[in-house]
Amino acid sequence: MTRTEKIRDALEKAFNPNVLDVLDESEAHRGHSGYQDGGESHFRVVIRANGLSGLSRIARHRAVHEAIGKPLMAEIHALAIDADGAENGPEDGRDQPA
Repeated sequence: MTRTEKIRDALEKAFNPNVLDVLDESEAHRGHSGYQDGGESHFRVVIRANGLSGLSRIARHRAVHEAIGKPLMAEIHALAIDADGAENGPEDGRDQPA
């Protein structure tokens, strides 16, 4: 099972999300610190789930990290998270970098 699949599986089990995208953005970081041959070092997660509703941005990020788990997080160099409650669509962009 790839890291992408492991992340997706962990988040589906923890949140049963309405929206879940796990994107491997490693190739965009080739030559940068943390890049690993074969990719699967830099990820972006977009998730909308009822379990994240009403939580602060920090609490949503902590919940995603906890769901993924320390062992898998230790294998990932970078994780960008766009997380919100199910009532907000992925185009909301509140957790996107400026």
